Amino acid sequence: MLTNISGFPEFLPREQIAFNALLDKIKEQFELYGFTPLETPAVERVSTLLAKGNDHEIYGVHRLAQEQGIKEKDLALRFDLTVPLARYVAQHYSKLTFPYRRYHIAPVWRGERPQAGRYRQFYQCDIDIVGDGALPLIYDAEVLSVIYNVFISLGIKRFGIILNNRALLTGLLKSLGVSVGTLIPILRILDKAEKVSKAVFTKELEHYGMSPGNIKVLEHLMTQQLDNKDWLKYLPTLCTTREFMTGLQELEELMNRLQDFEVPDTCLRIDPMLTRGLTYYTGTVCEVKLLDYPQLGSVCGGGRYANLVESLSDRALPGVGFSIGVSRLLPKLIETGIIQAQKETPAEVMVTSQNIQHMQYYIYVAKILRTHHINTEIYLAQKPLSLQIKYASKKGISFVIIADHEELAREEIILRALTKGKQMRVSLAQALAVLKHPELFQELT
Repeated sequence: MLTNISGFPEFLPREQIAFNALLDKIKEQFELYGFTPLETPAVERVSTLLAKGNDHEIYGVHRLAQEQGIKEKDLALRFDLTVPLARYVAQHYSKLTFPYRRYHIAPVWRGERPQAGRYRQFYQCDIDIVGDGALPLIYDAEVLSVIYNVFISLGIKRFGIILNNRALLTGLLKSLGVSVGTLIPILRILDKAEKVSKAVFTKELEHYGMSPGNIKVLEHLMTQQLDNKDWLKYLPTLCTTREFMTGLQELEELMNRLQDFEVPDTCLRIDPMLTRGLTYYTGTVCEVKLLDYPQLGSVCGGGRYANLVESLSDRALPGVGFSIGVSRLLPKLIETGIIQAQKETPAEVMVTSQNIQHMQYYIYVAKILRTHHINTEIYLAQKPLSLQIKYASKKGISFVIIADHEELAREEIILRALTKGKQMRVSLAQALAVLKHPELFQELT
């Protein structure tokens, strides 16, 4: 039996159409805020992808037949869309206008173990803003406001935007005795804390030299249930190092700027233990979770990176960006009915064919409808009308057009609404008016 490879999902027609509609809605929101589309190659040099680590997640690309030129070990599939962005900005710096605002919707690949909600190939919808030399913190708030409005536009009412600042967390860890050399491994342990037992969590931290007392400090922070104002009052009592206080001040300013963008505080939650797995974040970090489906995990995440582009260039080009994991999000939206997956085709109308002698007319009708931007399919096979209607209904087509000798003689067609079970005889011009405004069908029948 033929099957697709585990972790590389594919959709049936209804799901694919729903998926494309989801991407279109997200793209629409991105463009409302003036973000420019970008496409980069799926394959990058390994040296580019390893500029900030993460080699354990990379899929190498190997030629079946070795050719001269680039060695096969030098190429790999991108694991996200941000590192390729950094390469793109560094390469095309002189041709771009800054702050450079871009969105990128495309698949990425990671060598992870497939499980519910986690794939080896999945789509990301990214927005990023990259500055030249500096990028004020208000851009973090703007990008977060875009993400907020994307979720609202999708009809998702209960979601939480979880916020932290990487400088705050790393400053705290350093004050607890964590060395620079063990900082990244410990951040990765914190990032996966919800997925392992307390015993495993403690053992892994002890492996990197953390004392039982300091581990308890972290565990206490993970279990604290404070509102945002109380967190901002409580955090200064934990640590007063320069790095920690810088992160705290940025977090507080971000909360204030989000009010300017009318992002309600009720959907924001400070979590000083939020890490994000990727190592290039240096300031703001964020995740979005669906409140009614916590088991789904993060469906959106991102943050600020001060040094990512700089690692590929001698220029200081800080950025901030967020990514929506639509491959994880779509199945839950369909399951809950937030997104409908009822159509197997983008066609709104199907022209039936009852007589091969009239095929030229059927093609003409379809052409007229398409000229008016009405997606139309012609049933070309010569089969009974009942089977043609059944076919259209199964695919989720709303209307069918029927025309045989009698209709052609009267210069009419029969327009049948499959969902309503009603039909009417109309001219082609009248049919066009109804198809452009389906609510007229009820008035005319």
